[in-house]
Amino acid sequence: MPENTDYKASKSDNQATAYKERLNSWAIARLLPNTQREIVARFRSRSDADGYMRHLAQEIPNASYMVVFDCQHQEAVI
Repeated sequence: MPENTDYKASKSDNQATAYKERLNSWAIARLLPNTQREIVARFRSRSDADGYMRHLAQEIPNASYMVVFDCQHQEAVI
């Protein structure tokens, strides 16, 4: 069987990267003044995000956090 020499890895790599980015859509946002938010962590499932948010509330009780479904990816702080 002849080898496919027209294969372009860049398209496949881009698709894999885009899929991987879509996996972690649940995020924990720290609520900041002036209705701003800062993404501190991303998760694949909401239950994982809820669990980590409970942990953050115990570690840093004076900060406000919220679980969000975020389609736009920004770099996480943590």
